[in-house]
Amino acid sequence: MQVGLIGAGNMARAMARGWGDPVLASDSGSGRARVLVDELGGEALSNVEVAEGSDLIVLCHKPAQLDLVAGEIAASARAKAVASVLAGISIASLQDAYPETEVFRLMPNTPVEVRRGVICFCAPPNVDPGVEAQVLALFERLGSVVQIEERLMPAATAVMGVGPAYLALVAEAQVDAAVRYGLKPALAGRLAAETMLGTASLLEHRAYDTLTVRREVTSPGGTTARGLAALERDGVRTAFQDATDAVINGGPR
Repeated sequence: MQVGLIGAGNMARAMARGWGDPVLASDSGSGRARVLVDELGGEALSNVEVAEGSDLIVLCHKPAQLDLVAGEIAASARAKAVASVLAGISIASLQDAYPETEVFRLMPNTPVEVRRGVICFCAPPNVDPGVEAQVLALFERLGSVVQIEERLMPAATAVMGVGPAYLALVAEAQVDAAVRYGLKPALAGRLAAETMLGTASLLEHRAYDTLTVRREVTSPGGTTARGLAALERDGVRTAFQDATDAVINGGPR
């Protein structure tokens, strides 16, 4: 399946690197499409040329450009499907913009670059099952595809979409704290990242039971218990709730 990327920003680049295949790509004049195809192979083209040469068009442009881009490419596209990673753009809006094409709504996160991403996926009820299977197979190459109801997409995005930035911030805070006690930043960073990686695998092994994993490392009155008490005292849960409220509603409740 030939993939065409309309837009060549950070998410487009992460997906393209994860696939590792030559791509057709366009941009709005930034030059990022040329950089991307120089790295992976393919062609940097106009929006119309990308649409005409692709089996699947992946919309990676700014959400506000939906109608503008669709007006350019909808009539000329030979694509079997349009997959959108545009934040906040509903399936209904995609169908209005591309009435003659099968549409899919997805939300990937940046670890798709190393094929360990999470991709939330939803489709219209009457989608062609053959086309859907092809699109799913393509995105399954990038990590774990989770099919969800569209109404849950904002809440899901508040977990997995922003999650890489949150976890990077947590690791950064741990590194900063450890450096104060003599660890070199590179070593502290490795310890934090490898611990996150191992804990993620353990959570998966424990069927995502966070409470069990936490209790297994927390002895009553021990060092972990003291550290957790400090995090609770300093409001870690409130901070994450406020962050989720900010992502979904634009601010804390």
